[in-house]
Order: sequence, then structure tokens, then C-alpha cells
Amino acid sequence: MQQLSGQDAMFLHAEMKGLPQHIGGFSIYDPSTAPGGKVRFKDILEMLQARVHLSPIFRRKLVTVPMGLGQPYWEEDVNFDLEYHVRHIALPKPGDWRQLCILAARLHAIPLSRDKPLWEFYIIEGLDNVEGVPPGCFALLLKVHHSAMDGATGTRFMTIMHDLTPEPQPAAPAPPWVVKNPSKAGMLAKAYMDAWRKPGQLAKIVRDAIPAYRRIKRGYEESEFEEQGDIPKTRFQGKISPYRVIDAKIFDFATVRALKNAVPGATINDAMLAVVSGALRRYLQSKDELPQESLVTGCPVDVRTREEQETGGNMVGFMNVALRTDIADPAKRLAAIHKKSVEAKAYAQALGPRISLDITNLIPGSVLAVALRAAAVTGLTESSVMTNTVVTNVPGANYQQYLCGAEMVAGVSMGPLLPNIGLFHIIYSAVQGKQGTITLSFTACREMMPDPAFYAECLQDSFDELCAALLSASERAALKPGKKPATKTKAKSKAKAKTKAKTKAKSRGKTKAASGTAARTKSQAAARAAKKARPSNKSASGAVKRAPTARKQRAGVKAKPKHAAQTES
Repeated sequence: MQQLSGQDAMFLHAEMKGLPQHIGGFSIYDPSTAPGGKVRFKDILEMLQARVHLSPIFRRKLVTVPMGLGQPYWEEDVNFDLEYHVRHIALPKPGDWRQLCILAARLHAIPLSRDKPLWEFYIIEGLDNVEGVPPGCFALLLKVHHSAMDGATGTRFMTIMHDLTPEPQPAAPAPPWVVKNPSKAGMLAKAYMDAWRKPGQLAKIVRDAIPAYRRIKRGYEESEFEEQGDIPKTRFQGKISPYRVIDAKIFDFATVRALKNAVPGATINDAMLAVVSGALRRYLQSKDELPQESLVTGCPVDVRTREEQETGGNMVGFMNVALRTDIADPAKRLAAIHKKSVEAKAYAQALGPRISLDITNLIPGSVLAVALRAAAVTGLTESSVMTNTVVTNVPGANYQQYLCGAEMVAGVSMGPLLPNIGLFHIIYSAVQGKQGTITLSFTACREMMPDPAFYAECLQDSFDELCAALLSASERAALKPGKKPATKTKAKSKAKAKTKAKTKAKSRGKTKAASGTAARTKSQAAARAAKKARPSNKSASGAVKRAPTARKQRAGVKAKPKHAAQTES
């Protein structure tokens, strides 16, 4: 019998119409590495059936305490049906990145049923035209309620389904499934005992608050951190609609590491915050809406101790970091973000990383639910700006993963939107396609961001701007070897072949067919001229021809083939 913590239950109480509070994402897999070169839906079902016992999330659902006198409990779903939770669908034509993002956003906008275990899987086939991945790939999209896990526990949850090699490994035998569900009498009895403990919990919070106040006061006096000041209101503050948009960009980990090394003391997270900052500047400037004051992001922080690493649910602190969108120079902006990040960590340490957990555990669930709904109905949540966006860091596996033998080649995370916060970013670092990558994905309210592909381009442009400002030409060149994706689109392969043909000898065979006849009658220079006149996939300006929307839709997995060229220039 496991009861939800106050923070876990808060995500249930915060869930309202148009504001589902689940997290998730989708991973893309190449089935050519699987035994036999294919993965069937049946194979995935059988794998999950053999591993559902490895995580309690799979088979447990919510049960509420009578009269709302305590936080809800998890109980085993005796009618658990795996095939209800795992669905099989196809991506609409043309099966490209844009269609995948649209489908993911639509699925992510639908709330989970509270009558069942709070998770869903979607196996999505038909990814035949997604740039950067081979035709025939499939995706697995996951939705799990935030009350059941946070980003840290979500990473461990995903490892259950994956293997370290293309050869699927058998799971440990499942022990007997013993169902021990809470009774109404037992829940009421515990609620009664918890009520007696509340005064002691309140006294502990007060005892902890006094030294926290002293630490914060001393921090201000010693200039460890500064007053935050007013947070400006942007288009991402307001009433959240039920509709979502999703997109992402994938960056090379080594390049991001080089960026953070260019600023003494900076971290990977600082570098990615600088990418977000530059993108927000570009996006809001294009709307003529960039405030003079710096935008601020909220950053969730895992506060688990080593002993609590296997604990499910949520154990998260929160800190605000100024994005310094008021600074135009990208190098200076990264240095300023690093300074503000250090200050935010010092403030969070002075406050105490777990004080927010203690407070949420103290407030009765029914009181918290009424307070959150009252704030939403009265517009209180929209009248005060707590932060402009959220940027959370989710570490993934630092090794290649396989699903039923299929190699994971890309992964995109999806977060929940919060009252008055219509833009959510996730930094996901993992090995994908045998490369170290960092995926920067975002979920946004569609009314607040009707052009997600443009914002994805702003992220890419911001990254390129940082590379140009902080990395020399020799440093960018040093990052070239081994950093290109293993898979490329035809257009890019042809373009690179033509570029090499202009500088390499003809003995490599790239121009043999085109120049054979001309070589017998003309000089070598004439043969080269004939080669240049040959029809190609380039326009008169020398640009590779693309569909009208291709530039705007290069995001997430599509950033992989583009990344090398963009960061090497």
C-alpha cells in the first residue's frame, strides 16, 4: 500500500481542462539491426508482457481516500490489460518529421484516463520520409502521468524496455503477483494518524525555516546572489489552450561540451540555457515583443539522496535562472547565464533543497485541490508571473540502447504545460545512433506558438551563433571527424559528393561516367567544365533544391545530418 507524496498528488490536483499533467516523449528505432531485420508489434507486446513486473508503474492505478481526507493511493489493477495501454498506429503520409510532430502533439494533448494505470504507449509506423533516419523506422511514443514519475525516474523506467545489444535479452522471471490493495477503513485510519502528525511536521518546517532565512540574508549581504526583480510578461504567459505543438533539435554532445569549456566554470546546462536564451530573443524579436528586462526560466532540480535513487514518484526542487535575454552578444550572454546559474544554485542551497517537499506534504490534498482550482478560476495564476518558461535537464543512457533488437537513433522528450507557463523545454542527453547527442525539445501552447518550426530554427540559429562566437575555425574543424550522423538524406549525400568532386582527383571515380567521352576529345579543363554543366540537384544559386517547407521543418532527428554542416562552418 503506497500513498502518493504531497508533490506527487500536486500534479493530480493541478490537472484541469486543457492542462493534462503527464510527461512523455518518443524514440525512433531502426529495425534493420534486429534479428531478421524487422520488429513486429507482436514482438513489442511480448517484450513488455515479460517485463511489466519490473516497474510498479505498469499495473497500478489511483484510488482516492474517502472525503478527500488524505492523498490518493496506488492500488494494483486486477483488470490490467496490456493491449489497452499499447496501441499500434501509422504516421499519415508523407511520413515526414512534420507529420510526426503533429501526431505526437495531438496524442500528448489528450489526458490519461484515471480509471486505468496512468500510462500509454503508441507504436508508430510509416516513418519513411523523416530526414536523418533510414526509411522503415518506427517510433515508440510514451505518456506517463507526472504523479507517477519525474524525469529522473522516467529515465530508469525506459531502461526496463531496452537492451544493450541487438540480441534481445530475456527478462528475470516474474514473481507471483500478490495484490494488496488499501481498504477504505485502512485509508481513513491512516488519514486520522497523519492528522495527528501535522503539528509536528509544521514545527519541523518552522525550525528549518529559521536557519534558512539566516542563510538567505547572509547570502544577500555577501553578494552570493541578488534580488531577482520583476519578471516580464510575454506571449507565453496567459490562459493555456488544450492544443499543443512539439518540435526539437539534436546537437552533437562534443560541440556543446566545447561551448561550455569556452567559458570558465560553465556547465553543459549553462550552454543549453544560452541556446534557449538566444532562440527566445530571435523569436520574440521577430514578433516585436522582446522585453527590455531579462526573461527567467524555472529549472527543476532532482533532490533525491543516494539512498532514494530507486524511489518512484517526484522529488524535485525548483530554482529560477535569469536567461539574460537583454544581452545581444552570445558569448557575453553565456557568461552572464553561468553567473546567474551559480547564484540560483547558491540561493536554492541556502533555502534548503527539500523545504518545498515538506510544505507540499503538509497541505491536505483536498485543500490543495481547492486552492489550485480557485486560483485558476479567479485568474490569480495569470495575474502574477512566476517564470517565463521551464527548462529541465533529463540525463539519458550513456550507452547505445536497443528495443527488441532495433537501434535507438533519436529521442525527443515532451513536458507538461503549467498555469501561465505556455512553453516547456527539455534537455535530453543520450547516446543515439552510436553518437553522443543532446536533444533540445519543446512543448508549447499552439495559440501562443503557432509556428513551432520557426522556433526550432531559432534554436538552431542560436546554437550556430554560439559556435561562431566561442569556437575558432580550427576548433570547429577539429570537431568534424566522427561527428556526422551515420544516416544521411539523398539530397545531402549528393551535395557532399559534388563538393568533394570539385576538390578531389578524378581517380576516385566520382566523375568517371560524366567525363569519359569529353576526356577523349577535350582537355582536362574542358572535361571539368562539362561536369559542372551536368544536371544536378542544385539551383542556379548553388543551393540544394528542397521542398518549400523543408527548411522550416528541419528539427529534432532532422537536425542530425544538418548539425555537422551548420556547426562546422
